[in-house]
Amino acid sequence: MEEIFARILNYYGIDWVYEPDTFVLERDAEGSVTEAFSPDFFLPGQNLYIELTTRRPKLNTLKNRKLRRMQELYPEVNVKLFKRRDLRSLMVKFGLVDEAEKIWGSGPAKDMEV
Repeated sequence: MEEIFARILNYYGIDWVYEPDTFVLERDAEGSVTEAFSPDFFLPGQNLYIELTTRRPKLNTLKNRKLRRMQELYPEVNVKLFKRRDLRSLMVKFGLVDEAEKIWGSGPAKDMEV
C-alpha cells in the first residue's frame, strides 16, 4: 500500500520521504535498542509523519501502543496513523477501486461512500 500512497502524494505534488527516521522507544539495561518505530512517510512541507496500516482493527494493538509510546517520548513529533478505512477512502476517491478492494475485508469498495 505504500506504493499507492506514494503515487497519490506525487499526483498532488506533495513532497515526501520514505521511512527517513527511526525513533527509539525502548532500550535494555545495556543501552541497546529493544524497540523502535519507523513511520512509513515524512511530509516535510507539513512536518508530519504518516504511518499506514491495513491490518484489521483488532490486530492494531501493537502499532497503537507504539504510537502512544512515541507520543510520550517525542511529543514534538507529529504522526498520523492512516488506518485501513482511511486508506480505502483515499484510494476510492483517487479512483483506485480495484486496489481498494484488496484491503476491503468486509464488503465491496465500490459501494463505499466518499
